[in-house]
Formats: sequence, structure tokens, C-alpha cells
Amino acid sequence: MFFPKIRAHAKWVFVLLAVVFAGSFVFLGVGSGSAGLGDLLSGNFSGLFGSGGSTNSAVGKAEAKVKKYPNDAQAKKDLATALQTNNQFDRAIIVLEQVRKATPKDTDALTQLAGLYLRRADLARNRAQLIQSEQITSSAGQIFDIPSSSAIGQAIQGSSDPLTGVDPINRGIANLVNTRAGVAYAVMSASYRRAVAVYRQIAVRSPRDPSVQFQLAQAGEAASDTRTAIAAYKAFLKLAPDDPTAPAIRARLKQLQAPQVRPSVSTGG
Repeated sequence: MFFPKIRAHAKWVFVLLAVVFAGSFVFLGVGSGSAGLGDLLSGNFSGLFGSGGSTNSAVGKAEAKVKKYPNDAQAKKDLATALQTNNQFDRAIIVLEQVRKATPKDTDALTQLAGLYLRRADLARNRAQLIQSEQITSSAGQIFDIPSSSAIGQAIQGSSDPLTGVDPINRGIANLVNTRAGVAYAVMSASYRRAVAVYRQIAVRSPRDPSVQFQLAQAGEAASDTRTAIAAYKAFLKLAPDDPTAPAIRARLKQLQAPQVRPSVSTGG
């Protein structure tokens, strides 16, 4: 409803926003990086989660070995390790998922896979928080590095609706930033859940290992899966009741098992 009231020479900005928004759901992997808000809004994900790293010699050699021996689980694990070292976390996960399917009893591969899911989740959470924190002080001109003295910069500054004072350009930017952050949080949640699933599989293979139960409990908490966390903490205490961390875990169990007090709603009267 505000578009007709924008200055004619500012309309190109909306075209730009439309193009950017059209690509806002393109999401290319998870890893590490230092992409700025402008990169994120422009669809540049090469440094967002570390999946765009160049292929080094170790990766190339490992890929060649896998190509020569496609059914060799160790070759694929070596490739996953090389990819992880090269910050290509998504590709490493794909390779380890193949190993998981072919050799589900390989606890070393499962442990590495679970760790990668946790790594991806943590990075996605950090990226979402960074996007939101930068958005607080960012405007359209700052994001796209447009000088305020230029004609375009002045068009952006003067784009507020004269009746409501609402700036549709920067409001569009805010909506786009929220979309980007929402995608990152979705990746975070999905990755934590995947880590829980893998740790459960490890626990089946290593039922007497208290460290696995602890890792499962931690992953459960990260995934907001309280039931899994409680069960795993209890299993840990049963396997290692005298462990130095046992008192802290018992205290944490009490917190997790405590009934959640819901705020009362006053009906007046």
C-alpha cells in the first residue's frame, strides 16, 4: 500500500529487494565463515557456513581413492576427515552418512558424524545471532554500502510514507533479515536433532560407555529433547555413579525433572 507513495527514482530499490528476497531461501551448507550482513542479504553464502572452501590436495587425493574404491568405508572416512579439515562440513556429513548406512556398527564414524552435526548446529545458531545483532543497527543504505549523499542514498532516506512514517525499504530489509535468521535457526534445530539420533545409535552399540550417555544427554538438551536428556543422564549415573561429574549431573537432573510452573491467568473479579 505504500509503494505508490515512494519517489519514482527509489523504485529500483524495490526491484533489488525483490531479487534479493527471491534468493532468500537459497541455503548452501553449514560450516564457518565471516560473511557480512550485506553478503547474506545478497545471497552470498560462500562463507556463511564454510561449505565453499577450496579443495586442497588432501581432499583431492581422498576423492580419488574413493572413486577407485567406492565401497571402501575407510577411504570414505578419510575423505570425510579431509573435508572436515578443509571446513567443508556439509560434504563431510554426506560422506559419513553413506558410511553410516553401509556400516552402521562403525562407532568411530558415527561419533565423527554426531560431532559434525553438533558443529553445524552451533555455527548455524551463531550465524543467526550475528544476523540479528547486525540488523539492529543496519539500514538499507549501510547494508548495500550506498553513500547517503548520492541520489540513490537520498531516495532511500526519503522513502518513508508521508502519512504513516513507515519506511517500506528498511522494513523489507528487516523482514528479509528475519527470514535469513529463521533459516539458520531451522538448520540449527534440525542438526541438533540429527546429532541426537546418531548418539542414540552409538549408545545401542556401546551400552556400557557412560561418556556416550553423557554426550547423548547434552545433545538432547541442545535439541530441547528433555525426555532424552533425562533418560541419558540417568543411564550415565547408573554406569558411573562415582564419576566426579555425578553431583553436577544429579543437580541438573533435578532441574530437568522439576515441574514447569506456568504463569497463572487472572480472571479478575
